[in-house]
Amino acid sequence: MFEPAPRLLLGLLTGFLFGFFLQKGRVSDRRVIVGQFLLRDFTVMKVMMTAILVGGAGVYAMLAAGWVQLSVKPAQLAAIFLGALIFGPAMVFLGYCPGTAVAAAGEGKRDAWWGLLGMTLGAAVYAEFDTACSRTVRAWADLGQVTLPQLTGIPAYVWFAGLAVFAILFFRWIDSRSAT
Repeated sequence: MFEPAPRLLLGLLTGFLFGFFLQKGRVSDRRVIVGQFLLRDFTVMKVMMTAILVGGAGVYAMLAAGWVQLSVKPAQLAAIFLGALIFGPAMVFLGYCPGTAVAAAGEGKRDAWWGLLGMTLGAAVYAEFDTACSRTVRAWADLGQVTLPQLTGIPAYVWFAGLAVFAILFFRWIDSRSAT
């Protein structure tokens, strides 16, 4: 709330565009998300993998140009695993992830409001136990602030090229199976 107006407007614009593209990509429809988990509709995977490729390549290009600095969160594997055990079933049950729930609520879908309420309560519970989690779950299998290129010694552009080739081949395979 205390940021300069241009920065707030940029946030508003990017948030609007994010929601617009989620809606246009049909990933704010809970049936599409549930279809992904049932391995019947791969729209979510296609949208997310494309976003990861474009966003990641963009970040690394800006990093190489010296326009940004990379701020890496610690790779706390046990905490990620525990979070996935909570997040995954909740996402299947609700039919939305946090971003798509906000987009669906913006579209007027009432069921998404229950998800927003649950996320708010979950965030409050997490905040209450944050200190305890720091000493326990987040400390287990903590690799520190490391990226895949640092961890493996393989340059970032090789990771992105490999992921792009995988995505293209996988998307073609999915499309060929759905055409039959």
